[in-house]
Amino acid sequence: MAMIDEPLYPIAVLIDELKNEDIQLRLNSIRKLSTIARALGEERTRKELIPFLSENNDDDDEVLLAMAEELGVFIPYVGGVEHANVLLPPLETLCIVEETCVRDKAVESLCRIGAQMREQDLVEFFIPLLKRLAAGEWFTARVSSCGLFHIAYPSAPEALKTELRTLYGQLCQDDMPMVRRSAATNLGKFAATVEAPHLKVDIMSMFDDLTQDDQDSVRLLAVEGCAALGKLLEPQDCVAHILPVIVNFSQDKSWRVRYMVANQLYELCEAVGPEPTRSDLVPAYVRLLRDNEAEVRIAAAGKVTKFCRILNSELAIQNILPCVKELSTDSSQHVRSALASVIMGMAPILGKDATIEQLLPIFLSLLKDEFPDVRLNIISKLDQVNQVIGIDLLSQSLLPAIVELAEDRHWRVRLAIIEYIPLLASQLGVGFFDDKLGALCMQWLKDKVYSIRDAAANNVKRLTEEFGPDWAMQHIVPQVLDMINNPHYLYRMTILHAVSLLAPVMGKDITCSKLLPVVINASKDRVPNIKFNVAKVLQSLIPIVDQSVVEKTIRPCLVELSEDPDVDVRYFATQALQSSDQQMMMSS
Repeated sequence: MAMIDEPLYPIAVLIDELKNEDIQLRLNSIRKLSTIARALGEERTRKELIPFLSENNDDDDEVLLAMAEELGVFIPYVGGVEHANVLLPPLETLCIVEETCVRDKAVESLCRIGAQMREQDLVEFFIPLLKRLAAGEWFTARVSSCGLFHIAYPSAPEALKTELRTLYGQLCQDDMPMVRRSAATNLGKFAATVEAPHLKVDIMSMFDDLTQDDQDSVRLLAVEGCAALGKLLEPQDCVAHILPVIVNFSQDKSWRVRYMVANQLYELCEAVGPEPTRSDLVPAYVRLLRDNEAEVRIAAAGKVTKFCRILNSELAIQNILPCVKELSTDSSQHVRSALASVIMGMAPILGKDATIEQLLPIFLSLLKDEFPDVRLNIISKLDQVNQVIGIDLLSQSLLPAIVELAEDRHWRVRLAIIEYIPLLASQLGVGFFDDKLGALCMQWLKDKVYSIRDAAANNVKRLTEEFGPDWAMQHIVPQVLDMINNPHYLYRMTILHAVSLLAPVMGKDITCSKLLPVVINASKDRVPNIKFNVAKVLQSLIPIVDQSVVEKTIRPCLVELSEDPDVDVRYFATQALQSSDQQMMMSS
């Protein structure tokens, strides 16, 4: 063994491990290919390692996937771009395997290598590989070939280009739906490399074949091709060739195809331009909004604001609004939820009058929807409407609904309302807030759900930042501090949390005079959880108050807690005392 030539050793180990029964060992070995290639040197990598990998007939998909990935970045290890062609044979083998993710990774790696290859090498090695795959007996080879055309085509001589276009046309009419699907998926990439005259003739005829395919899985991929091709064609060609296809697809017998149209509609509108959108696509979109399949309506409802942006407000009010009204009472909660998430964006497009007259009633009905997600989606976008109709109208019409939601039985809805309160407060102003929403903020501090109490404490802090310490002293602090006597320890803990959040905003004077005494009193609580939270709060107050207060009030309390029978109370009190010592050392 000692006589073995040293550089041979890694390849021997690799070969042993690659033939090992343990998948993990084989995987580790493949992942170390670059290390082994470096040890072997460029020439031996080309002559020994790559041929070995080409002959490697591992049947585990995970190993093959790792190999396809590694080979994509292997050009530097075989001697650079001029030797890149040696990497093609093992990847060609991987393009034919049954497992889709291995083939996809092999195609990705081939594209990466092909993009770096020299032009003559592409013609000599890459294009023949592509032709072999495209004519492959197994459909897997033909599926893989579709993803390589856009790399090979730009470098091909004129005669070969014609051959490649013909080959792609044959793949679009292949007997196997999987091949036609792959051709439909990659048509946009291939079309982007084809010259304009051939684009109109050859590519469009392939596109027509795919759009009339009897398999809906092929047609729905052709929908994506509509948007990609639309960007490549001149506007008039786009209207002549792409627009009729979109309109037909919007009435396709398969709901999956209609769903794809609804999903891609905005991109399709951009492809054909504003005028044809208004004349031809509005009726198609209205049909999708009224589709009998809920999935199609969900996709269409989610695009309603984007679509309205392309139209003028008149067309939107005339054609789209009636559908929006119908969707707001749709039988599917998911349709209503999709609509609720975007409908607020329509307000700026429609303008003030139409929003007040037409949209507000829809908002209100969605705010009272029986499903929490629908209500949530409306609450989170209220500010968009406020910008259009002003706070007075918003408060008159929406506030009763907000107050109702503040007591909603679903805690996530209550949480969304709390998080929205500071924004609402800043928009409504202090007077309005005190009248209508102040009591709610106190009520949430006693909620049954911890997340709500936690959010309510943060809310109190954010309101204090918004309206200032004086306002807080009048309206918030007294009520918050009163709750420290609540019989339930969980609510007392919330108040301690609120105090720790309020102290930095209120400043040291109010903290010392009002907040600190409450915390010190709480240290006498009979519940250990309260006592160790007192220690935590006191630790957070140390940097805020004067050193004399720390010495006279905080430290004695912490010393007492550090001798508590409960282990957690002692731990947190000791932590706080250490923090206090550090603070003293820093200040001295």
